[in-house]
Amino acid sequence: MNLTNVDLDSLRALVIAQDLGGYGRAAEQLGRTPSAISLQMKRLQAEVGVSLFRRQGKRTLLTEQGEIAVRYARRVLELNDEMLDTLRGASLSGVVRVGFGHDFVDTLLPLALARFNALYPLVKLEVTIDRNSLLEGEIGAGRLDVALTLGNHREGSGTKIGKLPLCWIINSKFPLKPKDPLPLVLFEHPCIFRTYALDALDRAGLSWRIAMTSPSVAGLWAAVKGGLGMTVRAKIGAPEEFDFAPPAMPSLGMTDVILHRRKSARAAYVRRFAEIVGELAVSHYKLNGTTGNL
Repeated sequence: MNLTNVDLDSLRALVIAQDLGGYGRAAEQLGRTPSAISLQMKRLQAEVGVSLFRRQGKRTLLTEQGEIAVRYARRVLELNDEMLDTLRGASLSGVVRVGFGHDFVDTLLPLALARFNALYPLVKLEVTIDRNSLLEGEIGAGRLDVALTLGNHREGSGTKIGKLPLCWIINSKFPLKPKDPLPLVLFEHPCIFRTYALDALDRAGLSWRIAMTSPSVAGLWAAVKGGLGMTVRAKIGAPEEFDFAPPAMPSLGMTDVILHRRKSARAAYVRRFAEIVGELAVSHYKLNGTTGNL
């Protein structure tokens, strides 16, 4: 019996395209062109001998066999990466400078640090927790290697790996007074969440006032806990002791989850840290930006 060895590089491209929602985003992350990714997928389909893709209008979707292929591809790549990380990682040393937005600190960050440290115990991690816009600037200035932020994704600024809902967060022990301007607790300007909040209130014709500003999310939570007002964050970062504002409040929509990696950071452990963060974000938050459309 003649066995066929499936190309691992093609399997990785398939999985990344599936996770990021298309050939274009996969090409951006892998440093290739969308046409090169498309050619890889055609070769992969020829190797396995079954149809992995189907057309629906202008979109390319997975067939049932394609969905099975993606599940197996994840397992194959996980074993491949685990073997290489185990063989190589334990003896590597260096420094990775990483940044996380405040909303990820209590959820994703511990998972990413633990998983990376198990693979690269001698690599030093320098972690920065800051506002999303400042982290993006640090990536551009070359002072960070990897960052995970929230905000409006712009072409050429990292890779959008999904979207998360924004919400009004309040302390129900301190009810709002219907006739008074809404008291707000926000980051100082500039802040994308501050912009979302004020724009939504203005569109709805609701009056508001800034009750407190703070440079840290801990300050925001303290103010909400003390009853100074409400704030706006992604749901993933909201303490369980707080409540979400009633449906009568204007909708805030969604915000992009953006993974940044400094282009000149070529060390294998930097790339691996970025992959770990991306994989954990997609699985842990069940990101709705990963549609499965290729």
